[in-house]
Amino acid sequence: MSDKYQGFTTTPVGKILVKNLGLPAPARLERWTEGAPLVDGTVLVGGVGRLAESLPGLLDTLGIASTAVKPEEGKLKGLVFDATGLTSAAELVALRDFSTPVLRSLAANARVVVLGTPPEQVTGSERVAQRALEGFTRSLGKEIGKGSTVQLVYVADGAEAAATSTLAFLLSPKSAYVSGQVVRIGAHAAKGATSGTVADETRPLAGKVALVTGASRGIGEQIARVLHRDGATVVGVDVPQAASELQALMKELDGDWLTLDITGKDAPQRIAHHLETQHGGVDVVVHNAGITRDKKLANMDDARWDSVIAVNLTAPELITRELLDQGLVHDFGSIVGVASIAGIAGNVGQTNYATSKAGVIGLVDSLADELAERGTGITINAVAPGFIITAMTAAVPFATREVGQRLNAMAQGGLPVDVAETIAWYAHPGSSLVNGNVVRVCGQMMLGA
Repeated sequence: MSDKYQGFTTTPVGKILVKNLGLPAPARLERWTEGAPLVDGTVLVGGVGRLAESLPGLLDTLGIASTAVKPEEGKLKGLVFDATGLTSAAELVALRDFSTPVLRSLAANARVVVLGTPPEQVTGSERVAQRALEGFTRSLGKEIGKGSTVQLVYVADGAEAAATSTLAFLLSPKSAYVSGQVVRIGAHAAKGATSGTVADETRPLAGKVALVTGASRGIGEQIARVLHRDGATVVGVDVPQAASELQALMKELDGDWLTLDITGKDAPQRIAHHLETQHGGVDVVVHNAGITRDKKLANMDDARWDSVIAVNLTAPELITRELLDQGLVHDFGSIVGVASIAGIAGNVGQTNYATSKAGVIGLVDSLADELAERGTGITINAVAPGFIITAMTAAVPFATREVGQRLNAMAQGGLPVDVAETIAWYAHPGSSLVNGNVVRVCGQMMLGA
């Protein structure tokens, strides 16, 4: 679905109005296509810390060109600054000294990544400095423009080697609609834990089985397609009413399907039985199925409240627990919940929906350390989409839809594939120290945390 306003801003009249009235001017976002390089350009690296010396080699293994010196000509496609060595507020000026001289040399759709140490793992002035990195990256994300993004990655001491999959995602067009986010690597990991490995980076999920609920259309369909692209055998789950669409998609992807109501009393057991007997277990579990039943709380009846909580929160919790208790999630597996920006910032008329999606974040919080203690490399994380353009949002009244799309740093809505790419990063075996995270896929909304 095209963004008509974005198209208008590129016309001669649109350009004049944007300039004179200060209207949003959404940039064309680059998105990764199969076979393309991860980064089409050069990344400038700098900083002093635990990762500084290894960064060029790490990027080289990903096929990403890097330099420690700003080129005299040409544009840069990214910046990576190692701030793990900053131990006081006075040293934070190093962020400015590195960034300011080169910001005007960034190409459109550039990527900026700052690496830090989790503040909770240090004390005193160092903790102050490391926590300050969040303000820097979130603000720069709202300034940078031209479809570019800024992220902060906290890397726990000892987890440096596990940063590869995260850098690959955040420096590439796969993270087109992710900006202003804070990612933690190794903060919820068993002592001495290592990341998984893959034989073929173009198909990191080869030989893996991925369960996707609500898979027949919209975001769920794109999740299934991207996980299949990365090599997974996809098992799609949806309600019986969507059986024909689900079967058609799974046949196209050479996958498997199961039709049931995930809120059914025996749904967790049926899903577990199917995965065990047909696939010998599962590697990736994506709780995507969700519904809305909007009303202001004063008018909220039992059916609207109960159904949303049951589908969006209770079912994912029960299914996850059943699969874990039966030992069906393989080592280095990934569990991903689809939350929402509504669960973080709230939304008028969505107390039921926002409650359920905040609960998904709670599920991540409650299980992250438990999974780390198992020492199997299984992780649980969540994505929190903002305004994603789907058939459902296309039905939203025009004025509401326009406001929803423009109130973010990129002044536009995201696409289902943006959510899917974020989930694929979580599912990558190399992301097994990425545990307990909630990443917003919202173009860095101006409202909310």
